Amino acid sequence: MREALLIELEDWAKLGVEAHFRGRHPWMPYHNEVREGLASLVGALPSEVVAMNSLTANLHLLMVSFYRPTPARPAILIEAGAFPSDRYLVESQIRFHGYDPATDLIELEPDEAGGTISLAAIERVLGEHGHRIALVLWPGVQYRTGQAFELEEIVRLARAQGCNVGFDLAHGAGNLALQLHDSGCDFAAWCHYKYCNAGPGAVAGAFVHEQHAQAELPRFAGWWGHDPSTRFRMGPHFQPTPGADGWQLSNPPILALAPLRVSLELFAEAGMDRLRAKSERLTGFLEQQVRTRLAETLEILTPAEPARRGCQLSLRVAGGRARGRALFEHLEHIGIVGDWREPDVIRISPVPLYNTFEDIARFVLAVEAWRG
Repeated sequence: MREALLIELEDWAKLGVEAHFRGRHPWMPYHNEVREGLASLVGALPSEVVAMNSLTANLHLLMVSFYRPTPARPAILIEAGAFPSDRYLVESQIRFHGYDPATDLIELEPDEAGGTISLAAIERVLGEHGHRIALVLWPGVQYRTGQAFELEEIVRLARAQGCNVGFDLAHGAGNLALQLHDSGCDFAAWCHYKYCNAGPGAVAGAFVHEQHAQAELPRFAGWWGHDPSTRFRMGPHFQPTPGADGWQLSNPPILALAPLRVSLELFAEAGMDRLRAKSERLTGFLEQQVRTRLAETLEILTPAEPARRGCQLSLRVAGGRARGRALFEHLEHIGIVGDWREPDVIRISPVPLYNTFEDIARFVLAVEAWRG
């Protein structure tokens, strides 16, 4: 990644604006260099994906097109305990359209041990409220519990009630073997600074299903979403590029795309199916070690079935929040990097691209030593 960034800095220094056309990776079509990798990563057609903006910005832009509330159908369905940015997003969208989150934001509470949500619960809430729901906005993986969802089944249940469907894949992209095109969802968005290793504040990704490629949907427009064949004629009327590119606003940030390009090359070399297979073995080993050696110390909140989780295990420490923070800070002090989520969850995620079984063994030994 260092080399990729240096190439762009050198071309900028030597070529200036001409690097848009004469650079080693010309800037004008640079976002096309990540298209195939993105499509492979999330199971999409190349025309269905684009790298742009940030995650919440992309969800706002896509909801302009796919959250079209009416007095009879104003509501949005999300999971209770959604990531705060998603909740701010949907609440602000509902208010923007003149509706009331108190009545038109439906939050589905967990119905399973550990705070997870069954498909049956999703089916029940859609059966009860589906006639009022304009949009189902659902995570691929719930950030706190680590639960992964059957995206195609959620689309099927939502479609039966006439709802549009979008997915926030912040914890799914680069973690699960996704098949967005086959799921039939309307849109999705994700970030690249987690499992995709594209750096802090990395440019995000967006998906729009090909069924909407030529549709005259309402959207916020910008010149980089205009058909490239006529973009530089500088005409007054917006002509959207077919596919996900038509939701772009401005030219892409090259210094943010360069690390993403390299990361996607690594994913292509490793193969998402092979990474997922290794991930299941790694997380399975972590689960087995926690259950057999650390059961008195750690409670696993994440589902046990491999199909219902990614690489993450969400762990609650016996003894309450203070004890949980103490363990988390101890692990951090000795170089074992997990993640703390309030009020009392430690997320441990053995990532198949670079973590090993030895890393998991070190974690287990560290917890045992701390406990003693």
